[in-house]
Amino acid sequence: MGLLTTTTGRRMMDGTARILLAEALFPLTAVITTGFLTRWLGPQGYGLLALTLTAIIWIESAIVSFFGKATIKFVGEADDWKPLAVRLTRLSLMAGTAAMVLVWLFAGPISVFLHEPTLVFYLRLAAVDIPILCVGQVYRSILIGTRQYSGSAVGRAGRWVSRLGLVLLLVSAGLSVTGALLGVIGSSIVELLVSRVYLGSGLLSGHRLMAMPIQRYGVLLFISSLCVICYNGMDLFMLKILGVTAAQAGVYSAAQSLSLLPGLISWTFSSLLLATLSRLLAEGKEEQAKDIARDAMRLTLWLMPVAAIVAGAASDIVFVVFGSAFQPAASLLALLILGAVANVLLLVALTIMTAAGLPARTVLFTAPLVPLALAGHVLLIPRLGALGAALVTVVVSVMGASAAVTSVYALWKVSPPIRTFLRSLMIGLAVGAASMLWLTPGLFVFAKLIVLGVVSLCGYWCLGEFPDHEVASARGWFTRKSEPARIA
Repeated sequence: MGLLTTTTGRRMMDGTARILLAEALFPLTAVITTGFLTRWLGPQGYGLLALTLTAIIWIESAIVSFFGKATIKFVGEADDWKPLAVRLTRLSLMAGTAAMVLVWLFAGPISVFLHEPTLVFYLRLAAVDIPILCVGQVYRSILIGTRQYSGSAVGRAGRWVSRLGLVLLLVSAGLSVTGALLGVIGSSIVELLVSRVYLGSGLLSGHRLMAMPIQRYGVLLFISSLCVICYNGMDLFMLKILGVTAAQAGVYSAAQSLSLLPGLISWTFSSLLLATLSRLLAEGKEEQAKDIARDAMRLTLWLMPVAAIVAGAASDIVFVVFGSAFQPAASLLALLILGAVANVLLLVALTIMTAAGLPARTVLFTAPLVPLALAGHVLLIPRLGALGAALVTVVVSVMGASAAVTSVYALWKVSPPIRTFLRSLMIGLAVGAASMLWLTPGLFVFAKLIVLGVVSLCGYWCLGEFPDHEVASARGWFTRKSEPARIA
């Protein structure tokens, strides 16, 4: 496997491991935060919080999508990246500030459209996070593009830990939804400050400005990402527009929050994949880039058993995390987690197209997803409610991933290995059934998830997923990583 048998691949996996260790704090802190908020705020209050954050995250994601991947690509290829970083930082600050002002102006009409007058104040408060997060995410992209993975990891860890502490502190102090929003804003400030420490001063001034090669990539990736954001977040808003209550929206949002883990992995992994592929292609190492791209899609298939385990244990997980009032979220989680894995494969395929210099293709394979999702929601939500919204999201995700993977194969003759797919399907069915049949009381559900995860890994081993040369390379990689600890 090129990700373990080459120096470039091992460096990428090392960076991925560092950042994912930091990102691993997200599910832990998110479970605690979400469980606390659902019990403290109730379905009604949590629904209002979910609607507010979903709207703001849409806007933030759109701006970040313009700068994020394009920044990683061009900073990764540049010998002198500081002038480009100065320009990007200034532009992201301007864009974030403009978006904040627009939210302040249109908060009233948005709240009327969603039939929730109390959203006006919450939207205006949450909008303060937009410019802070936008600059922080540009800093993060620069760190990844310059392969300062430790800085990105520390920044993410600071974000998740501070968010947990601030939200619990402020909501417990009686600030309710307002406290939760202030906690989110505070965590964005923490990540921005940590990233700035690693990058050093002078990213708002002190360097000559340079021409921006980013416009074409930025616009196309912005459109592509906006399409993905729309079809992924459309379900919650369509539910609300088509008549469900804030409490019902809160139940659906709870299921969404537990299906976020694959998406979190996908952003981190695809960002480092983009930086690695861009550097290899700039150096003329196309075959090595193809090997790493193939292995990236192969790794994505390993998430199938994970999704199956979560789907089988959905009822137990929802009860432990949210309580009995959110039990209807279990069937929604079982569906949404499967769609989340398809989204990871879609994002990896889009990243390969971007690195290959074909950002227009990312639009070609994401733009149709929006009208498809919209038509599906209008058709199924009145008949099936929240279950219909989840079904549409999953089906559209699978269609998008299939089309994008087909395009990558046409471009590079690279595709997810069929043997890995069959092994993942076989193992997923087995551990999914075991997860559903193995009843676990209370917190023991998390022990079940870990045990079945180990069983999945052993299943891959027994079915021959890991060749001898990969095992030897992995053993050598881990040995080298542990040497400093032994010396100390």
